[in-house]
Amino acid sequence: MWIALGIIGAIIVVVLLFVIGVYNALVRLRNQVDNSWSQIDVQLKRRHDLIPNLMETAKGYMKHERETFEAITQARAAAMGANNVADAAKAEGALGEALSKFMLVVENYPDLKANQNFLSLQEELTSTENKISFARQSYNDQVLGFNNKIQMFPSNIVAGMFAFTKRDFFEIEDASQREVPKVDFS
Repeated sequence: MWIALGIIGAIIVVVLLFVIGVYNALVRLRNQVDNSWSQIDVQLKRRHDLIPNLMETAKGYMKHERETFEAITQARAAAMGANNVADAAKAEGALGEALSKFMLVVENYPDLKANQNFLSLQEELTSTENKISFARQSYNDQVLGFNNKIQMFPSNIVAGMFAFTKRDFFEIEDASQREVPKVDFS
């Protein structure tokens, strides 16, 4: 009888250790996903902060482009107000499209293209766009690992017990928004 109780106790301890190990792995992966999102958020904030400076520099040269400036302002406001990954992806895609159109309009203003302040801001924006791209890739990699863990057996049992839920990828839905805004005036 003591042997049977010992075996049952050992099985319970093994199962408990397994659940603890899987739970801790899920928490670690969830935190990695959150950290990756924070990295995107930092770069998006940097992008959002650069845009007004870029527009102010351009306004002096582009007095007749009010619609272009309004489109960027509205897209920026929507991007800054996004509350979840799907909304952020959609809003950032629209902002990227508005910036692309802005950069195309800038082509018509050679004095602006030669302005040192504008060129500096343009270079920072290009650098930020690259950092956002890398941060998105890292985030999506972390989401993939997390989603795999909560959906694969046997960790899906522990994930279900503790209400771990699938995370959304940072995806751009509109194919035209997948292109990085062209900011090269060479």
